[in-house]
Amino acid sequence: MNLRAGMETFFNTGIYGITAENLSNGRDNIEVVREMLDGGIKFIQYREKEKDALSRYEECLILRDMIKQAGGIFIIDDFIDLALAVDADGVHIGQSDLPARTVRRILGNDKIIGLSTHNSEQLEHANGLKRYIDYIGVGPIHSTSTKPNAEPVGLTYLNYSIKHSQLPLVAIGGIKEQNIDEIIQAGTKTIAIVSDIVTTDNIKEKVKRLRGKIFSHMFD
Repeated sequence: MNLRAGMETFFNTGIYGITAENLSNGRDNIEVVREMLDGGIKFIQYREKEKDALSRYEECLILRDMIKQAGGIFIIDDFIDLALAVDADGVHIGQSDLPARTVRRILGNDKIIGLSTHNSEQLEHANGLKRYIDYIGVGPIHSTSTKPNAEPVGLTYLNYSIKHSQLPLVAIGGIKEQNIDEIIQAGTKTIAIVSDIVTTDNIKEKVKRLRGKIFSHMFD
């Protein structure tokens, strides 16, 4: 099956879910992702850099089956070998990871590949890679606890990306319920929200509320 056809899920989910177990108030990723799915998120990235390889592998096998059964798409952050080992739907890579062309050659033509960008030069380069990648990340928009050393790019780069990207994009970084309106009003259709989701007591209700904001604006 060509999983790149699953990009329609990217467009339709509104929120791009990302794991962050260290911020999840003692809950494991299995519980958090289950609530994300129940709330309506269908495009989910596994981002866990501190765990050992075996723990990541065993956890991702469970998550892969959960997300598949829910009709979602499962993306692995950075770890191409892990994505292959668990037959994930794709990977998300950064500017310092293997080149997109190489990742595409390793994964084959049917997996989804996302690429993070942080400025206009990286965006233009990504536009030239659209044979190899399926979407781009734009951010961090604001300061974020998940990447404390990353310089925020603000709304200026987000607005530039919306106008000039030849690929679907997801806005990421420090986006919360209290500042999501400005991201939506810029024209963003897919938004990654991490800490504001995983730290809340009722993830399902939080997700429903956030998605309601995104989709109500689209149809205003």
